[in-house]
Amino acid sequence: MTAQLEEAITQAQAAVQQQGDTVRSLKASLKDGKAQQSEVEAAIAKLQQLKLDLSEQQKAYEKATGKTSSQNKEAFRAALTNTLERRLFYIPSFKIYGSVAGFYDYGPPGCAIKQNLTQAWRQHFVLEENMLEVECPAVTPEVVLKASGHVDRFTDFMVTDEKTGDCYRADHLLEAAIEAALEDTKNPLSPEARKEAEQLLAGVGELKMDDLHDALTKFNVVAPDTKNPISKPFPFNLMFKTSIGPKGDLVGYLRPETAQGIFVNFRDLLYYNGGKLPFAAAQIGNAYRNEISPRAGLLRVREFTQAEIEHFVHPDDKRHPKFRNVANLEPLLYSRQMQMSDDKRAAAVSLGSAVSQGIIANETLAYFIGRTWLLFLKLGVDPQRMRFRQHLQHEMAHYAEDCWDAEVQTSYGWVECAGLADRSAYDLRAHTTASKVRCSIRHVSLPTALAPHWQ
Repeated sequence: MTAQLEEAITQAQAAVQQQGDTVRSLKASLKDGKAQQSEVEAAIAKLQQLKLDLSEQQKAYEKATGKTSSQNKEAFRAALTNTLERRLFYIPSFKIYGSVAGFYDYGPPGCAIKQNLTQAWRQHFVLEENMLEVECPAVTPEVVLKASGHVDRFTDFMVTDEKTGDCYRADHLLEAAIEAALEDTKNPLSPEARKEAEQLLAGVGELKMDDLHDALTKFNVVAPDTKNPISKPFPFNLMFKTSIGPKGDLVGYLRPETAQGIFVNFRDLLYYNGGKLPFAAAQIGNAYRNEISPRAGLLRVREFTQAEIEHFVHPDDKRHPKFRNVANLEPLLYSRQMQMSDDKRAAAVSLGSAVSQGIIANETLAYFIGRTWLLFLKLGVDPQRMRFRQHLQHEMAHYAEDCWDAEVQTSYGWVECAGLADRSAYDLRAHTTASKVRCSIRHVSLPTALAPHWQ
């Protein structure tokens, strides 16, 4: 009986996950004009029902056995977190003062594991690939991040509790409110209201500030902890702002990523490399993001270690001299086409075939996908619980040629652990324009940067 209930929960979780992928692909098709709004709404309604079914299966297990199912991911995370904190792998920072969300201290075993991971990354990439490693300051002048676009665009919409001043991400509150309304069986929505709510839920991430405010008002969204009224949403830059120097007249920020230090040093790195392409530069260090409402433990924090590589190539020749070494590797690829298909399953595809079929844009990007896969295997990740998911068209940055996320299946679902992108020459062009210093090589237009990063 217990085994049957466990199996039912497993199947329900798989159904929720697959339907979530269906909703995501339909949203992409809607943006491309290949799907109807009604199809998206129906898919969301089905997803909500599957979540309710999963909840009922978990309740049935608890009622029958008097304990929590091993498939209950929330209970598993709570038990694991408790064990890791008791054994001092990591603990909330400033604990004796009540802690501050989004900051964690690593204890002795946590430090040892982290050191092993960073050393494995450095050996696997920097040393074996003969990369040029740099170490740049965490404090970055505003002009650098203005050029990169972070000052103007690195934002989320935030609301505050009007009485306590507590801060929340506006889109998260709205999503929770809409989902609660759709799942409310005591006061069910009318068919018209349900359809409207499903339509709104499908596009929460695309709402402008005024539309977001109207939706929050319509669903009577209040502060989740106090039930107090909330403010109108307003943009909040996720970078930590500071001042440089005693006069405080030079504005700076703690870097939100480690990549910009590589881009601004491109000319000197090119000179060090004898003026030749291709070459790769790497940096590993802390990055900082002032998250509005950190959650999910170590997955969303305000200070974290990020390892970044920028591989510069000729824009017209993106072959890689060592591609043959990885061409026969068969990682699980979850291409754009697979995500839009009915099956929605990742498949093992050789990297050579993926490049020749145009699934992966070029050899250099595929080479680093292969190298990343080999590192994950070396670190002990189950290859059946790891995949490379290609960004859907609407997820792509406007300057990107191709983007893939290395995802690992966890109790939180599929979590991005590394990102690999062909960023074209966007960053070098931006810094050339802002600094008036040409970031290019003689007789070659601005080099393309291919950027694998891990965090």
